[in-house]
Amino acid sequence: MPKATVYNMAGAQVGEIELSEAVFGIEPNKTVMHAAVKNHLANRRQGTQSALTRAEVSGGGIKPYRQKGTGRARQGSSRAPQFTHGGIVFAPKPRDYSYSINKKERRLALRSALSAKASAGEIIVVDNLDMSQIKTKEFAAFLKAVGAVGKTMVVTPEVRPNVVKSARNIPGVMTTTATILSTYDILNSGRFVVDKAALAVIEEVFA
Repeated sequence: MPKATVYNMAGAQVGEIELSEAVFGIEPNKTVMHAAVKNHLANRRQGTQSALTRAEVSGGGIKPYRQKGTGRARQGSSRAPQFTHGGIVFAPKPRDYSYSINKKERRLALRSALSAKASAGEIIVVDNLDMSQIKTKEFAAFLKAVGAVGKTMVVTPEVRPNVVKSARNIPGVMTTTATILSTYDILNSGRFVVDKAALAVIEEVFA
């Protein structure tokens, strides 16, 4: 059964905890994780790109020069794609790139990502992850003490404003709650710092 070290907010080790085999101990499915990451990135696309076709650019209503006798190729409009200021062939238009994958795939991808973190020893459990006041310097010192340097995902059981505001100006650190975890965010982070109560929620929801 996978295990993780438990720390307090001072950065000291206070024990060890066994992680759920069903959530943190499965064989990671790379195919499903890849599908979940692709889905996440596609759903984030704005899809607002737009360009004008030859029918939409202004001008070009008159034939630029006579049909024959010039030695040049015949042209019917100066706004054809081969001309400067001409329209774009197959111009991109606003579209929705989002699509959905089924619930079983999403849950398997999430468990696979968490299991990959557990096997790599990148899960850090905190006895009570909270801040009495908003102190970025203190929170950064805590992360450094527990070895969470660089990209770090901080998970709490519910929104804790002092934690969110203390962490938001630290480069590479993101905060979230246990019920809205994302496979992409887990894989994109180096360390997974989770409150002990949030860990119980994750194991209950995703087991």
